[in-house]
Amino acid sequence: MLITLGIIFGDIGTSPLYTFQTLLQEGGTSSQDFVFGAISCVFWTLTLQTTFKYIFITLRADNHGEGGIFSLFALVRRYGKWLAIPAIIGAGTLLADGIITPPISVASAIEGLGEVPKLANIMVPGSRLIIGIVIGIILLLFVFQQFGTKVIGAAFGPVMLVWFLMIGTLGALQIAHLPSVLRALNPYYGAHMLATHPRGFWLLGAVFLCTTGAEALYSDLGHCGRKNIQMTWIFVKTTLVLNYLGQGAWVLSQATKPNFTTVNPFYAIVPHSFLIPSVIIATFATIIASQALISGSFTLINEAIIMNFWPRVAVKYPSNIRGQIYIPVINWVLCFGCIAVILYFQTSAAMTAAYGFSITIAMLMTTILMYYYMRYKRHWPIWVVTIILCVFLSVEFSFFLANSVKILKRLFFLVFEFGLIFTMYVWFKARKINNRFLHFIDLKDQIPLLTALSADQGVSKYATHLVYLTKANNSKQIEQKIMYSILSRKPKRADVYWFLHIERTDDPYTMEYSVEEIEDDKVIRVEFRLGFRIQPRINVLFRKVVEDMVTRNELDILSRYESLNKFNLAADFQFVIIEKFLSYNNEFSFSEGFILNSYFAIKKLAQGEAKAFGLDTSETRVEKIPLIVKPVTNVVLKRIDPLQAYKEEQF
Repeated sequence: MLITLGIIFGDIGTSPLYTFQTLLQEGGTSSQDFVFGAISCVFWTLTLQTTFKYIFITLRADNHGEGGIFSLFALVRRYGKWLAIPAIIGAGTLLADGIITPPISVASAIEGLGEVPKLANIMVPGSRLIIGIVIGIILLLFVFQQFGTKVIGAAFGPVMLVWFLMIGTLGALQIAHLPSVLRALNPYYGAHMLATHPRGFWLLGAVFLCTTGAEALYSDLGHCGRKNIQMTWIFVKTTLVLNYLGQGAWVLSQATKPNFTTVNPFYAIVPHSFLIPSVIIATFATIIASQALISGSFTLINEAIIMNFWPRVAVKYPSNIRGQIYIPVINWVLCFGCIAVILYFQTSAAMTAAYGFSITIAMLMTTILMYYYMRYKRHWPIWVVTIILCVFLSVEFSFFLANSVKILKRLFFLVFEFGLIFTMYVWFKARKINNRFLHFIDLKDQIPLLTALSADQGVSKYATHLVYLTKANNSKQIEQKIMYSILSRKPKRADVYWFLHIERTDDPYTMEYSVEEIEDDKVIRVEFRLGFRIQPRINVLFRKVVEDMVTRNELDILSRYESLNKFNLAADFQFVIIEKFLSYNNEFSFSEGFILNSYFAIKKLAQGEAKAFGLDTSETRVEKIPLIVKPVTNVVLKRIDPLQAYKEEQF
């Protein structure tokens, strides 16, 4: 549970730093009705959205202990091909709004130094000093990613425990001075504020800030487990509610209402003697919250790569902790995005005006996928599923409409957001088009050809063991392009032909294989069954398969060359990777042409197949073949007599 505090609740746990202040700024008043209404809305949003939807229901949709929108998609994808679309939109929007979470959290913490009387004139929100400190912290955080969080990870839990105890205690002390503030938990006050305030409904955009971390909470399910998250949430929610109530009590107890543009109620309830320590604790808490979001982004992209939603990029493993990965290109894109957000918005208050829009879309997409999970996977009664769906959609669509006004303030993000969704969609759609033109042939018919070629001493030997990756799910089939590679142009003679196939399972961490000798000591097929969170490092996995077969006396890997065999030297293995490029000999429809041209343009920036599958370049040859989707057919070419052509030219 201590680890859960450090990993899961960082984002939602640091929201009191800016949520109530934003509500007061946008509400334009600090009357009792408004304060009670604001706290009531926050409390019931945490109850309905976080507790009911995510803690009680969505966490049940675990894929062998793993959570997140791609894990959920893996569970329900068989019930509708179109479900890839909400998965793509949900993942893209979650990543896009992720670049604002570290800046808004760290900036709101550092701005608390402005509450210290001696620093009030120096630590002004938006000043170069605060912007510089925030950028420095963010930069160090991203630089540190390549080393992993193993060293400091153990401190995450205790730091967040201190944070939650601090905010709960500070809130409780204020409630003790004004116990009547507890009436704000009555839903009547929230409904009354939304109905009577001039900007009532649109204030939901600010209310939503209190639950922005709920989607990330589900994404990190695999790190801690459902029971730990559910039990820990009782403590977390209690401290959050106490802090919001305490901020409200402080506001109501002020004789002269302060300007909430410069005064943050969160720091106002902190005793002056404890202000600097509280800022330090808040800064560490926001760094931990940012770390959890960055790690979640790496996991999300890694799943997208494996499930063919994202081009292959380098994935590294900075420690031996299960599931901990580092993706350099994503790390630096996020770093650049976070720094750009700080420089563009400058203050945490300005950031809150643009925060939350994308998260509402991500939550709506999760709700759509959850419907299929509850109805078809868990077989809940249709009336129960309908009621749950109506509640979620009503709440989330209201938040979506209220946050939609923020789109004008977040035009800055649209390019980044659109780029993520566009890349995922193009990659997914192009792979589908590409797979339509895979031609499989009967492998049994090819065995005599392979046997004859292997025995033909007139053809120079290409390799002792020749290895191909195949997409054929059926062991009795093989791609036509593989046989073309072996038999055409310069034939590739080998003693043993290996065909490796990777099957992606819906289980996150499956690592299994099976071996089938289709032709004894001549044609061997290996089937790898890998979970969608396992990196397909074929070089390592295949070596393990060969070692197992040698141990079982199923394979002799001594060199087949007579001169080398007597010295007991190992045989050579050669991998052949077949990559496609888009042929000029194509006539597309506009949509197919756009998708495929975009796909191959993105592919040039991505990692090559050899690196993606972890194959050593010294043992690997990459062959490029053209992809012809719709060949040009209407070619009108007139043949003329050579002599006639010469005479006409002379004339």
